[in-house]
Amino acid sequence: MADSRVLNRVHSLRERLDDTLSAHRNEILGFLSRIEAKGKGFLQPHQLIDEFEAIPEASRKNLLESEFGEVLKNTQEAIVLPPWVALAVRPRPGVWEYIRVNVHSLVAEELLVPEYLHFKEELVDGSLNGNFVLELDFEPFNATFPKPTLSKSIGNGVEFLNRHLSAKLFHDKESMHPLLEFLRVHCYKGKNMMLNGKIQNVNALQHVLRKAEEYLSTLAPETPYKTFEIKLQDLGLERGWGDNAERVLEMIQLLLELLEAPDPCNLEKFLGRIPMVFNVVIMSPHGYFAQDNVLGYPDTGGQVVYILDQVRALENEMLKRIKEQGLDIIPRILIVTRLLPDAVGTTCGQRLEKVYNTKHSDILRVPFRTEKGIVRKWISRFEVWPYLETYTEDVATELAKEFQGKPDLIIGNYSDGNIVASLLAHKLSVTQCTIAHALEKTKYPDSDLYWKKLDDKYHFSCQFTADLIAMNHTDFIITSTFQEIAGSKDTVGQYESHTAFTMPGLYRVVHGIDVFDPKFNIVSPGADMDIYFPYSEKEKRLTHFYPEIEELIYSQEENKEHLCVLKDRNKPIIFTMARLDRVKNITGLVEWYGKNKKLRELVNLVVVAGDRRKESQDNEEKAELKKMYELIDTYKLNGQFRWISSQMNRVRNGELYRVICDTKGAFVQPAVYEAFGLTVVEAMTCGLPTFATCKGGPAEIIVHGKSGYHIDPYHGEQAAEILVDFFEKCKKDPSHWDKISQGGLKRINEKYTWQIYSERLLTLTGVYGFWKHVSNLDRLESRRYIEMFYALKYKKLADSVPLAEE
Repeated sequence: MADSRVLNRVHSLRERLDDTLSAHRNEILGFLSRIEAKGKGFLQPHQLIDEFEAIPEASRKNLLESEFGEVLKNTQEAIVLPPWVALAVRPRPGVWEYIRVNVHSLVAEELLVPEYLHFKEELVDGSLNGNFVLELDFEPFNATFPKPTLSKSIGNGVEFLNRHLSAKLFHDKESMHPLLEFLRVHCYKGKNMMLNGKIQNVNALQHVLRKAEEYLSTLAPETPYKTFEIKLQDLGLERGWGDNAERVLEMIQLLLELLEAPDPCNLEKFLGRIPMVFNVVIMSPHGYFAQDNVLGYPDTGGQVVYILDQVRALENEMLKRIKEQGLDIIPRILIVTRLLPDAVGTTCGQRLEKVYNTKHSDILRVPFRTEKGIVRKWISRFEVWPYLETYTEDVATELAKEFQGKPDLIIGNYSDGNIVASLLAHKLSVTQCTIAHALEKTKYPDSDLYWKKLDDKYHFSCQFTADLIAMNHTDFIITSTFQEIAGSKDTVGQYESHTAFTMPGLYRVVHGIDVFDPKFNIVSPGADMDIYFPYSEKEKRLTHFYPEIEELIYSQEENKEHLCVLKDRNKPIIFTMARLDRVKNITGLVEWYGKNKKLRELVNLVVVAGDRRKESQDNEEKAELKKMYELIDTYKLNGQFRWISSQMNRVRNGELYRVICDTKGAFVQPAVYEAFGLTVVEAMTCGLPTFATCKGGPAEIIVHGKSGYHIDPYHGEQAAEILVDFFEKCKKDPSHWDKISQGGLKRINEKYTWQIYSERLLTLTGVYGFWKHVSNLDRLESRRYIEMFYALKYKKLADSVPLAEE
């Protein structure tokens, strides 16, 4: 009997839409006409939803049940150029389709990426758009390289790579030779590790490993390595396998199993234990990078905290691994930042500064310089570009002095740190890791399309170009959340926004980055558990800070430290703490609170943001300061609101979170976009119920309704009502507060700790270092392309940014 199953062709987006256009002509015409009537322009998803909500309910219902409804739900942006409306449709994270509809004839056309971007450019350039445009396309360099296709695999790059390449590289004896070579090249200051010259081929390696296995099996597990070191050296094995018989035997058996029957889990385990990382550089040039009295200064916030916590955890893990590998090597970690001669009361003018609670980690500061000499003053992160190439050369010189060699790993942070890390890694042939923290393109909507309007202030032409270079040059990328890479069902990820975009008059990015690339790995940070611990741990509470915190929150005095007073101290406190800039949206939260009478009756609002003690150098902060004063007057907030200048004592800030817990309050993080949300983790680690933006990483940290709540920064009234609902429930049933508090603590302990982070980072370095050695992961062709892009485009853009006035 013939098989009745038939393979049906998947219909294209245009074909599926054509059917709906015929079936629901009037409803679609009514909706699209509303959009067309707005005239030439660019619409974001929330604007499309607002227009959709305005059509009659019956039409809405019909469309939602049709294919058009599905398209609308998945549309991330719309371009209106009457009579055309073009839609960028994202059926799932990382997958995009483009279509345009003629509103008059209701005819749909599919568009290729360059066609859609060309159409988009007409918003800015109009008919001038027909000239030749530079198109960037990194896809041809990666076309033959393996990558996953399932959205759920995004951010699990190393697991995919191990599965694919272990099968490819270990299918016969000859293919195992690269692993042998990889083990043979390991040395430290000229001294061999792992293998010596006695082992010349894979057969010899297997023979030696079996003999070593047989010998080690006769020893007590705790036998120190030095007891049998000479015996193993005679066989051809050097230090690095372990510090006692048990660890060396386990490592040898792992390798024997790999040579017999490759397994991706065993491969990762083995590579993670190979001694590879002793000297690490962490790049973070901008801002005031120091350990005291800097948080809240311009461009100085969560990234500084992240790196300092990262370094402590990383050093501990490196020391642990080096000991377990049986080596007598002292590791070194250098945080490289900018030296500021005008250090304004900080240690930023000090060349070398020991990192607290570490033995082998320092902050190394290197100044910016020009032909006129060293640059003395702080420079905004948006204006650092003309200094970075010279800075990279100076950093390379300083590293050579400090390490008496070169580093094993360079980690870049933010756009400036990542472009410097790329240049250093290229120059020194070192494994590179990229950590974005925040890609500005996502934080400033339409900043690519309208870059010319913003370039005098923000120089996004430089920054977006630097980001493209770094993310394509790096060996692996660490993100804190899936959201950072590929967003969610409804929102676009930071990296995903670089898949295809245009900067009219500059260049068109047809394929900038692929979120399915196996270089992406999710490794979430945590909070420092010595500072941030649950409010319920009474014996650990820092009671000596209570008088200072009482003064900060409840003092009836107004000064430059704190403005406005709280009249009713029995009310719970809504608390927030962040830099005072547009993206952090602190003034947005204050406005939501000011407008909601019920919320004001239920709770007080305490904000820690900005520094009123001195005149700001940052234009964006100045604008937000002005707006805050206006909101206080407009909504007559004095009596229910307290505005505290930025607080730089992290230890006291930890207790401040716990004092807010004592009031049965909540933490609110209202950012327009937040890449990760370290303050969210800090608050939850202290047991404080947390309400955080649904735009970015916090949406992944918090499970809505269980470990906290998501709020939409674009719908402030709705966010205020979520807060009202929570506090009304807590008023009726105090256990509801405890339930959310405990849910937050449980979530943190499961997923967000620095120990998990540091173990993973070092394992990734081992795995990517191996693949870089044995495969085409080095991608020499794309590196040449990047070199050309750097020299012909980025360099000119960077040189065009005005130097700061001294």
